[in-house]
Amino acid sequence: MLQFVLSGVAIGSIYGLIGMALAISFYVTRIINFAQGQLMMVTVMVTAELASSGYPVLLAALAGLACSCTVGILSYVIAVRPILLSNRFSFGWLVSTLGFAVIVENAAAYIWGPTSQAFPPILNGFSLPIGGAVLTAQQLLAIVTAAVLAAGFEIVRRYTLFGKLGMATAADPEMASAIGANTTIVAIVAFAVSAVYAGIAGLLIGPSTFANPYLGDTFGTYGFIAMMIGGGTERPIAAMFGGLLLGVCAEGANALINSQASDWFPFIVLVLILIVSPKGLFSTSNPLFRPRRAAVTRGRGRAWFPHSIHNRPIRSQAPPPPRGFASAAGAPPGWPLS
Repeated sequence: MLQFVLSGVAIGSIYGLIGMALAISFYVTRIINFAQGQLMMVTVMVTAELASSGYPVLLAALAGLACSCTVGILSYVIAVRPILLSNRFSFGWLVSTLGFAVIVENAAAYIWGPTSQAFPPILNGFSLPIGGAVLTAQQLLAIVTAAVLAAGFEIVRRYTLFGKLGMATAADPEMASAIGANTTIVAIVAFAVSAVYAGIAGLLIGPSTFANPYLGDTFGTYGFIAMMIGGGTERPIAAMFGGLLLGVCAEGANALINSQASDWFPFIVLVLILIVSPKGLFSTSNPLFRPRRAAVTRGRGRAWFPHSIHNRPIRSQAPPPPRGFASAAGAPPGWPLS
């Protein structure tokens, strides 16, 4: 039981990173980049190719991330921005990003061939026993890396100037442009960051699988499911929680049903969760996670805001007029009667 939970958290961290990559680009531009899985694949393929050529693994990984970041920026410039300039309320980006994904995938198959390649190990010879279960070094690295990246993004989003510009662009791009924010640069940086997140996810999953040009299809789908389960369309960090839940459910299905259950069981989980909360489990529309609003009590001339920083009763009506004054029909309050 504990073993598949730990394994699920490890693989779910990777799903969560891909889901966050999708959610970051969507958070700023309201566009789902369906080429996100292919950006992960680019990192894996470049790293595997350079490592097999004799370059150090760290240098190969950095080169893979740089290539993924470049392709991510191109995906915005080529497949997204022209659609937004034409009609930002259309769904043309759906076709353009899918087309860009097909182009990148086939280009990778042409360059490296359709066969799989070995991916170099990043950590070896270390395991952490936990209550009878074992957490490998690669799994521990995935969990720690995902936690650091998720927390780091949330800190940048909330407490830095660029994060506030991203929030303003996400809320109202026209108003953000009116106050002087360069929304194009913000969107390009968002796509670059999302490509780096997807690339890091590829580096974490690479040692457990093979480098293959078609790797992005499977993990891109899992990342999308993680984003939808968590409600990452509203808060990118929620995609990480969705990925963790997805990973545990998938590993549990493998252990309790059969080895092929992880191919279809995540879709069952997604459908059930969307029935309960259409915008995701951790969405603000879910009653369990909806922020409490200030409640107003009526009838006694007072209003009470239990979750406000001004946690005190305030008057909801004007004070009564002085004695000798009254409100008559057609006269404002406080007008003296003759």
